[in-house]
Formats: sequence, structure tokens, C-alpha cells
Amino acid sequence: MFFFFTCGTHTFTSRLKGYENVTVQCQNCGNFSGHVYKRWEWFTFCFIPVVPFSLKPWQEIGCNVCNFYQDIKYRPDVQAQQGGGPQQIPMQGYGGGPPPQGPGGPPQTHPQYK
Repeated sequence: MFFFFTCGTHTFTSRLKGYENVTVQCQNCGNFSGHVYKRWEWFTFCFIPVVPFSLKPWQEIGCNVCNFYQDIKYRPDVQAQQGGGPQQIPMQGYGGGPPPQGPGGPPQTHPQYK
């Protein structure tokens, strides 16, 4: 008679409370797809979580595009947005200000075309 037991790990992931609506830029790939997660890795025996690998879950920024995770303590810009503060996603191409100027100042029109 043979018995097979499966052992492994499972990571439980959920949005961190207070940061549910925060979307930030990933510092690895540059996409605005980073969310703040609470991750907790457990040792499993026969698909049942038995022992956690850490005493408390990790609080990290996770990117859905490149799967890069960074501890929230290295991102003070994200910590300032706790509770769904102002989003920091720039709207490219929708500027209401003057057009960008080159090193010589504003673009000049040729006298012939005035």
C-alpha cells in the first residue's frame, strides 16, 4: 500500500485595507498598473495551509504586467495616498497648458507665411 502526500506553498493575496483604490506606477516596467497588496505565504500539506512562513503578511506594491513586487516601506509616495488619496496618473496628451517649447523658445513662423 502506498500513500502520497503533497507538500508545498501557497501565497494568499488581497488588497491592503486603506489602499483599495490606489493605482501607482511600477518602478520596474513603468506601467501604471501597480496596486498595494497584502501577501502571506504558507506551507501546505495536502493542499491545507498549515504553517505561515512569516509572522505577519508582507505589504507590497505589485505590478500586474511584469509581476514585480516591492515593499511599501520603499515607496513614500504610495504611503501618502492611504485611504484612497489623489491618484498620480498623468493624463498624457490632454494638457491644457501651452505646447512644449524647444531650447530656442517658442516656435517661430516664417515671415513669408504670416
